[in-house]
Amino acid sequence: MATAQETHEYPGELNDVPGWFWPLDQVLFSWFLERQERLGTRGDLLELGAYLGRSAILLGHRLRDGETLTVCDLFGAEPPDAANRAEAAKSYSSLTRQAFERNYLSFHDTLPTIIQAPSSAILDEVAPGTCRFVHIDASHLYEHVEGDIRAARELLGPDGIVVLDDFRSEHTPGVAVAAWEAVLNRGLRPVCLSSQKLYGTWGDPEPVREELMAALRGRDDIAVTVERAAGHRLVRTRARSKRLRPPSLPSSRHPAAPAAGRPDAAPVPGQTAQTRPADGAPRAARPSAPRDRTRRLALDLLPPVVTRAVRRYRAARRTKADGAAQSRP
Repeated sequence: MATAQETHEYPGELNDVPGWFWPLDQVLFSWFLERQERLGTRGDLLELGAYLGRSAILLGHRLRDGETLTVCDLFGAEPPDAANRAEAAKSYSSLTRQAFERNYLSFHDTLPTIIQAPSSAILDEVAPGTCRFVHIDASHLYEHVEGDIRAARELLGPDGIVVLDDFRSEHTPGVAVAAWEAVLNRGLRPVCLSSQKLYGTWGDPEPVREELMAALRGRDDIAVTVERAAGHRLVRTRARSKRLRPPSLPSSRHPAAPAAGRPDAAPVPGQTAQTRPADGAPRAARPSAPRDRTRRLALDLLPPVVTRAVRRYRAARRTKADGAAQSRP
């Protein structure tokens, strides 16, 4: 099944944007940002590594007047070293700034501040102490992640939240080393863990941790367990089932269209997003079978290089089938 980026379609909802920003982390991002709003915590938002925009779109949804979302990514620019070039060629060759901007503007009126450069450039672009929330999801190489964490510490204000992606994935050991090194030796204090991300602060973790645990224990769709290690209290979160209740998410400008031939019909559950050709005229969307969504999720779980290979194979099969159909009398 082709992605919106491969067919130049517009995402009809946040989860139509390719990426690995799972519903549990959408809930956690929203909770931390809403708590900051409730407490009157001011500051900018920063994302190092944006991929195609799924998490940046949610961050932009939580901006308040006078605040800025800054996104830093190579977006196809030349990586700073050979190891980073190999990583980008393997996992992110399809990433383009144009695709990111198309996705983001499907949900927001204006683009965030975009820094098309290695994440090491961020200290030259963002003032120290001005951020309240930093999401680190750029390179998976230890040297780069370690530098990103040091930069986040300098850029965050008091009690700001940093989120480290892929801190436990088997294919990203460099992130794990950098993350736990920061916890054990550089003063980072974990607030909670999801299957993909470590949420922490260099401030006092207890108030936010206790409030989060109370909020999550009031839900029947998220499991919470607590462990202790090396003097740290580790709060683990896990989605109990597929019925995870989503947070308030931004709405696309291109929502699912009514069923074809019924202009007055309501959107059909499971229907794909409305797509538009280059001239902007709407095209009817087709209903999507539940297994299509399952297949898309399965593809998102695979490493990007494998996902692209599967999609190319499927596209070739579709082209062959179309040609055979046209040749029939």
